[in-house]
Amino acid sequence: MPQTDRIKCLLVDDVQENLIALEALLQRDGLEILKAQSGHEALELLLSHTDVALALLDVQMPEMNGFELAELIRGSERTRHIPLIFMTAGSREQNWQFRGYESGAVDFLYKPIDPHMLVTKASVFFELQRHKQAQAQELKERTEALRINEMFMAVLSHDLRTPLMSITAAATVLKRQPDPEKVGTMADRVLASSQRMGRMIEDLLDVTRIRQAGGMPLQLRPTPLDALVQRTLDEVQSSFPDRTISSIVQGDLAGVWDEDRLSQVVTNLVGNAMHHGCPTEPVLVAADGTQAGTVTLTVANGGTIAPDLLPHLFDPFRGRHREPGQHQGLGLGLFIAHQIVRAHRGRIEVQSTGGTTRFTVELPRVSPPPTPPAAR
Repeated sequence: MPQTDRIKCLLVDDVQENLIALEALLQRDGLEILKAQSGHEALELLLSHTDVALALLDVQMPEMNGFELAELIRGSERTRHIPLIFMTAGSREQNWQFRGYESGAVDFLYKPIDPHMLVTKASVFFELQRHKQAQAQELKERTEALRINEMFMAVLSHDLRTPLMSITAAATVLKRQPDPEKVGTMADRVLASSQRMGRMIEDLLDVTRIRQAGGMPLQLRPTPLDALVQRTLDEVQSSFPDRTISSIVQGDLAGVWDEDRLSQVVTNLVGNAMHHGCPTEPVLVAADGTQAGTVTLTVANGGTIAPDLLPHLFDPFRGRHREPGQHQGLGLGLFIAHQIVRAHRGRIEVQSTGGTTRFTVELPRVSPPPTPPAAR
């Protein structure tokens, strides 16, 4: 489970010493204290910070008192949910308390404030915020899981149907005993469609493995990356005889990795460059082993990716914009490549500027063994 965001608490008091004392009293791990010495400073902080768990407001402040600040906070859709606790060293008249509660306060404290009481009250709101964050994260994960399940169904009902229909049509023609010259063409069509279905099924199986195991399982062994890259490029080149692939290797490219999975990374990145890159420009692949602890692999092609697609490029089933008549798979190649690199404790990045798109993969020379998934 990814860690939730830090809890935020806003302190507003025109006396600096009071702010320091409150911060020292409330400070704890995972808590971010926001301090303001006026109502205007507090409003500026609220513009740049969302999900504040609690605001402690001094009542008696120049220019804008705590009641006026509370009314402005309550008047904004972004901040009206923030719990407010008033603090004052002034009068204990009930009118002050009534005005505070009318302004949206959940409590009204008089100075000198009992430290234990304040910490106890604040802890309740911090814990409520933590539960809120956890629930929001769980909702996000369940929504994403539902989206992926829906995409699985769409794949089974649409993407796999296309090559299956091609196989069925070719088999029907073959059954009618056509001209012998057409048999080879029909057989090639069946073979190509079945291979495309096989790749789709393997991608779906990889996604299932990733979701069930919490990451891509690896089989680590000593691997020469230069030989792996050249072998993989030869295989890709055979599928794109009219395109040019240039490769550069330098340095020591030996390491401990999952050879088959890294070959899958190279295939997916180069295949993506072939499908989406400028067809008149070569695809450039470089493997750099000059660093002692890491090895870097880059794949560059002509053309750029739309800025709105870049943040979601490695998400499953996203960015599947196709040209008419093209069959480019399920939109899982980059997602699987990202998961493989992450399983090796490496990182993968993309830059798309100046008419060039470049994917960069950085791998530790010796990948640590994968961490077993936690018991559920």
